[in-house]
Amino acid sequence: MTKLRVGLLFGGCSGEHEVSISSARAIAKALTTDENANRYELLPVYIQKDGVWKDSNIAQQVLESGKTLLSSDEVQPSDRLPQTINLSEIDLWFPILHGPNGEDGTIQGLLTLMQVPFVGSGVLGSAIGMDKIAMKMAFSQAGLPQVKYKMVTRSQIYSNPCIFPKLCDQLEAELGYPCFVKPANLGSSVGISKVRNRQELETALDNAASYDRRIIVEAGVIARELECAVLGTDQPQASVVGEITFKSDFYDYETKYTEGKADLFIPAKVSDEIAKKIQEMAVQAFLAVDAAGLGRVDFFYLEQTGEILINEINTLPGFTATSMYPQLWAATGVSFGELVHQLIQFALERHSETKRD
Repeated sequence: MTKLRVGLLFGGCSGEHEVSISSARAIAKALTTDENANRYELLPVYIQKDGVWKDSNIAQQVLESGKTLLSSDEVQPSDRLPQTINLSEIDLWFPILHGPNGEDGTIQGLLTLMQVPFVGSGVLGSAIGMDKIAMKMAFSQAGLPQVKYKMVTRSQIYSNPCIFPKLCDQLEAELGYPCFVKPANLGSSVGISKVRNRQELETALDNAASYDRRIIVEAGVIARELECAVLGTDQPQASVVGEITFKSDFYDYETKYTEGKADLFIPAKVSDEIAKKIQEMAVQAFLAVDAAGLGRVDFFYLEQTGEILINEINTLPGFTATSMYPQLWAATGVSFGELVHQLIQFALERHSETKRD
């Protein structure tokens, strides 16, 4: 049987480079063990932090070591020969590039131009899923309830001394404290601040503006944080519901990626009615942004009132063996290896439909 050659694309130029390596290592293992070993041939491609692409020899070294390759200067002398990445050898791409330049539609546009199938959302779904403001607009159009929020631009924050105080007055009046200030286009809680007073608000706005020209400010709520995984294309399916708990002030980058800082409970201890509602809303959100393949949808559950508010969708969630997305599917009855296989099959089906259209 001829094996399908899968180009595992990982690393990238974003601040989530190391997370991408961890996800890629888990996927590589799933592609080369058990039944998948007979189905697929792994061809890893690594993108350094400086944007240089490296083919299988060096990519495999990174997968085995789990260590970042910052630049070509770190390559062993024996591996410094000119490399040619023969893209025609790859039948299907599995991009696992988290953050900007990886899950925002840019790499998806390149792969679309190459006219080869790839796992995950296309340009539109990726771009909307990455941009928190566009995402919230799509959710609003779909009738999904959300926390109060307001969009702010860098030009407003960096404006003259008369305008900025008025902007802060408006945010205080409309959203109150505590609230959260977030860059519109960064993942993994990068640049996000929880603010409780005017001084913290001014500092947080300035900090967020250093990351992005568009910023979103959200009202804070006292809620449980629940998550649901989605798998599929036009008729996506939802997993069981999970819950994240943590002792830090909010689910920031350190809490998210430091072992022992957060706990995952799968399935979440909620009623069947609440779980079903979250699953339905997760699928709605997935379709609202035109996601494909995979997605993890995050919610706020206000237990006292019974309200469920959608927080965000992640169209390329963490994919390590301990990440929430594969764990949710494992609890639903889909093993890690089978999950990877299904994602590849969905990508092939979607590509066939696109070619037919």
